[in-house]
Amino acid sequence: MSATIFQRVFLVSVFFISGSCVFAQKQDSLSSKSYKISRFGNELRGKNALSLGVGTSVMNGDLANPMFEIYSHIGYKRFLGSAVAINFGYHKFNLAFEDVFNEGFMSFDINLEWYISPHRTFTPFIFAGGGYHAANYFETTETKIQGGVGIEYLMTERIGLKLFGDYNYMFTDEVDGLVFGDSDDAYWRIAIGLNIYFGNYLPNRLADKIPTVINSNQLADDY
Repeated sequence: MSATIFQRVFLVSVFFISGSCVFAQKQDSLSSKSYKISRFGNELRGKNALSLGVGTSVMNGDLANPMFEIYSHIGYKRFLGSAVAINFGYHKFNLAFEDVFNEGFMSFDINLEWYISPHRTFTPFIFAGGGYHAANYFETTETKIQGGVGIEYLMTERIGLKLFGDYNYMFTDEVDGLVFGDSDDAYWRIAIGLNIYFGNYLPNRLADKIPTVINSNQLADDY
């Protein structure tokens, strides 16, 4: 009789222990999945980046029939925090109007960028700043301001594919060789490219706010 009771107690204990272990394993598995902010984990990008791009540029000036021409850029990006970066870039491009104008230009730009979701695999970003615009061989030089928007998708935790466009406003009406009207010249640039991140990972304040299993299930001291 007593042996039978002992067996029943033993079986019930084993049942509860095994059930608790399975529940704990499932809870840990769900916790690890829910606490993983992106498919690469919680450490993304880096504080520095090499920025590359190629695309097209088009003039918004005084002449008719503007043409889309080749545009490329290379730059360096440095994050000042987890979401804001400063970007130094060299841009090479042509501006053209059909049959009457086609000239090569370059610009040296500095922008402040804001990544809206810096700890996610996919994030939009916006940027604005100023630049130094010059014709080939620095035959003419002008200052300008620019601003734009873009999106970035991380292919790995260190390499991001980006698509962006910017609007560049010149403080002159002579870029296309014709002074006409009251407004100054401007041009658009649209490109696809890569951000190649390096250095320490960005500080991830979003991950720090997520409770871990240890922090959320602390055992109270008995003394």
